[in-house]
Amino acid sequence: MDNRPNLRQVRTFCGTTARGCPTLWVDPDAVPSQRVEITDDFGQRIQMSVAQFANIVADAKDGTLDGLLQSR
Repeated sequence: MDNRPNLRQVRTFCGTTARGCPTLWVDPDAVPSQRVEITDDFGQRIQMSVAQFANIVADAKDGTLDGLLQSR
C-alpha cells in the first residue's frame, strides 16, 4: 500500500489485455524530478519531472510518436 497521502491518480490506460492497466499519477509533494509517475501492468514504476512529461505530451500532440503505432 502506498503511503503518499497526496498521490493523485490522473488516468488509467486499459487496453485489450487481461492484465492490469498502466496508470498515470501525480504526487505534488514529491521532489520536482519525480512528480509524475507511471506504473505498469506489473506494478513497476517510472518517475519523471512535469517538464519531462510535458515533452512526451508535446511529442504525442505533434505526431512525433505516431510512428510507434504503425508497427502494430
